[in-house]
Amino acid sequence: MVIVRQKSNNSMDIDYVISEATVREKVQLTAGHDFWHTAPIPRLSVPSIKFSDGPNGVRGSKFFDSVPGVCIPCGSGLGATWNKTLLKAAGVLLSQECKVKGAHAWLGPTVNTHRSPLNGRGFESFSEDPFLSGILAAKIIEGVQSGGSAAVLKHFVANDQETEKRSVDVVISDRALREIYLLPFQLALRYGKPDAVMSSYNKVQGMHCSESKNLLRDILRTDWGFDGLIMSDWFGTCSTDAAFAAGLDLEMPGPSLHRSTAALLALSIGKLQMKDVDAAASNVLRFVQKLSRQSSER
Repeated sequence: MVIVRQKSNNSMDIDYVISEATVREKVQLTAGHDFWHTAPIPRLSVPSIKFSDGPNGVRGSKFFDSVPGVCIPCGSGLGATWNKTLLKAAGVLLSQECKVKGAHAWLGPTVNTHRSPLNGRGFESFSEDPFLSGILAAKIIEGVQSGGSAAVLKHFVANDQETEKRSVDVVISDRALREIYLLPFQLALRYGKPDAVMSSYNKVQGMHCSESKNLLRDILRTDWGFDGLIMSDWFGTCSTDAAFAAGLDLEMPGPSLHRSTAALLALSIGKLQMKDVDAAASNVLRFVQKLSRQSSER
């Protein structure tokens, strides 16, 4: 039996867990256990974290016949108020709903841009104005996380239409990308400090966002200094080694399509580097550690 070393405040020693976990266990950490949960490692006392969908409420773990939840106004409705105090209060309410549903993390807010009224999911986002979207997102994130739940900022980035959203290639100038589409994410990250960011389904400049080194490593990690969890949208991971190398920490949902046998094979032939798996697993563990500790305190 392995006894996991503990630091103060009931926090696990992540470096020790990484050193003791098998390769298979570390790969398992980087993908969902089922539709809503991260993968636990019972022998190393690593618990599972539960996500719940939003964004204008907390769905729980069922699509049908679920326990009813409080429905708040949709993103565009909240955005029309221009009211930061109200947005924070909505976030506090959502955090309380997460507790009721037994969830640790809320999949929201959505800060994609109202590029067209024919988007299909424009109601989830706050505005066509990147500054307003980013500032309001920061306040709802602040409210959610003040109650011990995590906010997952989404969908990173340029996921602004539903038609062929899993394959559409957004060809865009760097200036437009940064000044319009990335700006709400940048502001929400700077002022709201969400625990996680979700990548989008679409491509940007020919590369799926979930495997874009430019977006995930260069912009999100290096330029903006984000040190939280980077996770995929549901079934939004499109590769094994490329997504790991780009910095995607967590594939959702499980059972994994790209981070089980495929990852072990990629490791064995040198296409996937162990350092990338270790980095992703460490980020997942930090996310799990923070939320499991906050869950025990709330």
